[in-house]
Amino acid sequence: MFVFALAVVFKLCSIQFIQGDAYRALAEKRTVQDFDIEPNRGNVYSADGSLLATSIPKYDIRIDAIQAKDAVFNEHISVLADSLSVYKGKSASYYKNVIRKARNNKNRYFLLARNISYSDYIRMRNFPLLNLGAIKGGLIVEQTTRREHPMGEIAARSIGYERFDKDSNVTRAGIDGAFGEKYLRGVKGKRLKQKIGNGQWKPIADYDQVEPQDGFDVYTTIDVNIQDIAHHSLLGQLEKYEAEHGCVVVMDVKTGEIKAIANLAKTSKGTYYEKRNYAVYESHEPGSTFKVMAMMAALEDKVIDTSTVIDTKNGKKYFYGRTISDSHHGGYGKISAARTLEVSSNIGLATIIDDHYSKNPNKFINHIKTWKLNDSLDIPILGEGIPNIPEPGKSNWSKNALPSMAYGYNLTITPLQTLAFYNAIANNGEMIKPRFIKSVKSFDKEIEVFEKEVLVDKICSDKTLSEIRDILKNIVIRGTGKRMYSETFSMAGKTGTARTDYANYEEWRKDKKYISSFAGYFPADNPKYSCIVIIHKPSTKVGYYGADVTGPVFKRIAQKIYTDTPIIEELKTLEFNNGIVNQDFENYYENARKYKQLMPGVVGMPAMDAIALLENLQVKVKVKLNGSGTIKKQSVERHKKLKPNQTIILEAS
Repeated sequence: MFVFALAVVFKLCSIQFIQGDAYRALAEKRTVQDFDIEPNRGNVYSADGSLLATSIPKYDIRIDAIQAKDAVFNEHISVLADSLSVYKGKSASYYKNVIRKARNNKNRYFLLARNISYSDYIRMRNFPLLNLGAIKGGLIVEQTTRREHPMGEIAARSIGYERFDKDSNVTRAGIDGAFGEKYLRGVKGKRLKQKIGNGQWKPIADYDQVEPQDGFDVYTTIDVNIQDIAHHSLLGQLEKYEAEHGCVVVMDVKTGEIKAIANLAKTSKGTYYEKRNYAVYESHEPGSTFKVMAMMAALEDKVIDTSTVIDTKNGKKYFYGRTISDSHHGGYGKISAARTLEVSSNIGLATIIDDHYSKNPNKFINHIKTWKLNDSLDIPILGEGIPNIPEPGKSNWSKNALPSMAYGYNLTITPLQTLAFYNAIANNGEMIKPRFIKSVKSFDKEIEVFEKEVLVDKICSDKTLSEIRDILKNIVIRGTGKRMYSETFSMAGKTGTARTDYANYEEWRKDKKYISSFAGYFPADNPKYSCIVIIHKPSTKVGYYGADVTGPVFKRIAQKIYTDTPIIEELKTLEFNNGIVNQDFENYYENARKYKQLMPGVVGMPAMDAIALLENLQVKVKVKLNGSGTIKKQSVERHKKLKPNQTIILEAS
């Protein structure tokens, strides 16, 4: 027994003094740990500083019910219950009982309020007992953040998000996702917590051991007014044509800044929401909007000019055993090359390209490569679609590839690529990379500024550029887009209608599906904005041609922007003569000199002049105006002496 006792003493001494540090460290590791504190994610702003995405802090307030000493607890429990009653609505006795019960049950993590705002958090911190802090009062505060979009569903997918699942897999969408890791996330902080049983952890102190560093703010190029116009214009047309999905992008011609981007898809209930960023990711056959590229290649190589006569036959022509048709019944016959583009003749463009490039197709393909249409734009938003351009020697090449490409089939590009090319036409040939971000800031300090990035210095000669711009203008005046024509403002662009899901032609004939599009810019002569509208699978019972489906969206956007943001920004003079205005001023001035304490006659005067006159009399009176416009009736008769603080009622219409 004596030897056994010695062994026990030896072991105790060994644990205490030799292995003590290791065991103490292990115990502390199991009961005390550092937890990450998420920083506030940076805000995303529009070009004018409107908030597009922000992180809202939310707080859970708990109490360690056994932390406070009995005297302190008993002194404050009643007034704490009263404060909670006023704040949350239940009786004071209810809160007094549940907190006492938590103390009796040794609950060290009792929830008082969940997911409250910062102002409510500050309010609760000042409640009795809680205002003593974590050590004396048992206060436990846990902060989380929630990402919110003040504009709601408008541009939600383009503004985007960054989300982590339970396995730490991340999904990054839109601007928020693209710039999250580098700018918006911030740096995590550290907070020491103690394990209190049942898998729960309590902060040891009410401050952080390492303070988190908030993320930077990102300022986008989005204009909230143009975004709102684009969103609702697209939504209205999708609903009218019962289409599957669609997108709209508006771009500043000179800078490449994306002013609006809307993407909407149909739900099973028939409503529309921002499902995917179609403008960025969806690579598809462009259809007739690509005819502009084909025509420009031919003009640039001087194999034709705009007056070259093209025989489009009677609306049908065979190419290598395959029939190409025009939508116009009976065809257009012999027309000029410019006219083939104005009326969007498939046969006309196929004939031009096949006649002059069939023996050397790479000469045509090289134009596409020079214009960067075979490469992605490499924009920061993730998930950009990959273009697919056939080439001789590849599996997707055949004799029919070239004439098909001439009118926008047998190749795929994204809406943003098409828009960038049309924007280059508007921008005197300079092709600019679409840009979503203006700058990154920390408060007012600029961290990084994004300038325009030129992709191609000059896409073609000035002669070709002038000719193609004239044709695009005439398309709206007398071509396939003539229904869009307006005398009040000018537009230029190209309509597009392409078949889709037509691999099985017999099945397609039973249920025809199309992609309708319009790409262009406005005003036609001094372009400020370029725009593309694409709508997938409109109901053929309602309509499917680009001029009918997407043209009105383009026109509505152009018209609204034109009226809200006049293109003419300079006034020659502010000096002008207006007889009516001059007479109104003379009448006002005469009355102001004549009437000091007497009621003037204000019937027939503009309401604002009447109010100004009455408020500048020697007698202080109260004026009440009903209506607006011109004064029709006054409650006090003319020339009647006024009393101080007398109320005068004016009726206007």
